[in-house]
Amino acid sequence: MATVPKFSEQQIDYFMQEALNEAKLAGSEGEVPIGAVIVFENQIIARAHNHRERDQLATAHAELIAIERANQVLQSWRLEDTALFVTLEPCIMCAGAIINARVPAVYYGAQDAKGGATQSLYQLLEDERLNHRVAVQAGVRAEESTKILQQFFADIRAKRKQN
Repeated sequence: MATVPKFSEQQIDYFMQEALNEAKLAGSEGEVPIGAVIVFENQIIARAHNHRERDQLATAHAELIAIERANQVLQSWRLEDTALFVTLEPCIMCAGAIINARVPAVYYGAQDAKGGATQSLYQLLEDERLNHRVAVQAGVRAEESTKILQQFFADIRAKRKQN
């Protein structure tokens, strides 16, 4: 059975900063700025950011890419004893992947009122009807996560007005 990793506030802040760095990288590439890292034994074993535009894949979300990379590192589809740090509340698709990968803990920044499946619209990760539940900590560096997203979309709107 997977254990929920324990982190100090400083570790949580550090790992979320790494996810924020991934989000900023995504934004610089013209992707919606969402970043994720997966931690195992207090080490980042996978990092990713959105690649939907680059790859033209609906499934190229930061969380899914990070999960696939962590699967390769651990050589297992089970990501027990890991934690996922992501800048935006996971969607339904990503929440399903988190559950299926047996990730025991998720830390996220900004809430997603229109697509969040962790707490905003649905509570999939803590649904007792499912065979795996995930500990969730919301709001980790939420203000910074939100500002990155807001600035990205404000820039897009400004560019459209210029054209």
